[in-house]
Amino acid sequence: MAVRQFEHFIAVDWSGAQGARHKAITMAVAHADGGPPVLVEREAGWTRAEVRDVLADALPDNSLVGLDLGIALPYADEGAYFPGWEKSPPDAKSLWALIDVICEGDEHFSAGSFVDHPEASHYFRRHGGREGARFGAGGAAGGRGRLRVTERAQEAMGCKPYSNFNLVGAAQVGKSSLTGMRVLHALRGELPVWPIDPLPYTGSVVVEIYTALASMAAGRSASRSKIRSFEELDEALARLGSPAICGSGPIDDHASDALITAAWLRNAAQVDALWSPEKLTPEIARTEGWTFGAR
Repeated sequence: MAVRQFEHFIAVDWSGAQGARHKAITMAVAHADGGPPVLVEREAGWTRAEVRDVLADALPDNSLVGLDLGIALPYADEGAYFPGWEKSPPDAKSLWALIDVICEGDEHFSAGSFVDHPEASHYFRRHGGREGARFGAGGAAGGRGRLRVTERAQEAMGCKPYSNFNLVGAAQVGKSSLTGMRVLHALRGELPVWPIDPLPYTGSVVVEIYTALASMAAGRSASRSKIRSFEELDEALARLGSPAICGSGPIDDHASDALITAAWLRNAAQVDALWSPEKLTPEIARTEGWTFGAR
């Protein structure tokens, strides 16, 4: 028997880009009773505030919501998010609060004030060759940057995760993660975030997702995780036991990421082992969180 039952499976492909509306923010829903996943569309694109409002006030009952972003920064490797900074928070929720306070004047849940902060900036790799002296492991500049325990688990599965302290490059996830943490702070008390919060017996819950894991479960490799045609999408959905969407031609990869991941969540939520990965200790849950599906 599964850990618990959900009725709706919602995947949100996220964006940390500047501005109000973002075509890259994409939401898809799959229902427990079956059928193909469907997009929940906004003609001009979603705002981060609109997603926050859905999560706070308009979720279908008993939803499992996957957000494609990092819900915390690395902590375990150094025993702190920001070693050497007296304001370094003790846990993920305090981290969200710190980011939100420093970014109080930033519109659209952006996080520019945090990465440009005179202390926090030392830990990030930013555009223009601006790499903080504490970006790398052990307080040394250079390299890939620090990774969470869950990202090391992703590596072991064949993925190529990026450090959430890296804000440079097409594959970086730092900006998405920081903006997402502001949204999670805004949701405090409204919606539990597993595993930072315990998995509730009833009701809806948010988990961190990595869309490459869903694509890999659908028969794709980590290096070919992006799906850019309806034909490839329907093939991947079939591998997940989902009915086809039956479109043709090209599809935006943000849309395909959300659709595949919603269908994957419907299956993965029933796998007990994914709710209790071996390296997910109470301390890791409290400080770093976890990517649902990483083993």
